[in-house]
Amino acid sequence: MDSHMTARRVAAYGMLIGLAFIFSYLEAVLPVPIPVPGVKLGLANLVTMVGLYTVGVKGTAAVSLVRIILVGLTFGNTFSMVYGLAGGALSLALMILAKRFTGLSQAGVSIIGGVGHNIGQLAIAALVTRTAGVFVYLPALLVAGTIAGALIGLLGGLVTERIHGYTKGILQ
Repeated sequence: MDSHMTARRVAAYGMLIGLAFIFSYLEAVLPVPIPVPGVKLGLANLVTMVGLYTVGVKGTAAVSLVRIILVGLTFGNTFSMVYGLAGGALSLALMILAKRFTGLSQAGVSIIGGVGHNIGQLAIAALVTRTAGVFVYLPALLVAGTIAGALIGLLGGLVTERIHGYTKGILQ
C-alpha cells in the first residue's frame, strides 16, 4: 500500500473516531425523556454500524474501543468505561454474528446490537451491585434498544449506501 493510500486510511479512521466521539458527547448532553436508567439514543452506534459494513470487523472494533476509552477519559470515569466496554463488546460481537450468519438487514443487525448493549451493561451493573434486581429495567431497555436500534440501523443503511463507493478500496 502506498503512502497516499495509508494517509487516506488514517484520515478515514480518524474521521470515524471523531464522529463517534462527537455522537457520544451529544448523547451525554441530550436529555432522554424516559425515566429508566441507561436509556440512550445510541448515536455512536451509527458509526459502529457504518463501520461494520464499510471497514470490516477489525477496523470497527478498533474505532469502537478507541471511542469508549476516549469518552470514558473525557466525560466519565473508570466505571463508565467498564460499562461502555461491556456493552460495546457484547453489542459488537452480536452484530458481527448477526451480520455473518443471518439474512438480517442493517436495521435488524442494529437492533441486536442495541439490545446486546443494554444486556451487557445490565450484567455489569448486576456484578457491581451484587444484585439481580437491576434486571427489573430489562423490559424497558429491550423496548428502547429495539426502537433505537431500528432507527440507527435504518439511518446506518442510508449512510452506508451513500459512502460505500468512497470507502471501497480505502478502508477494506
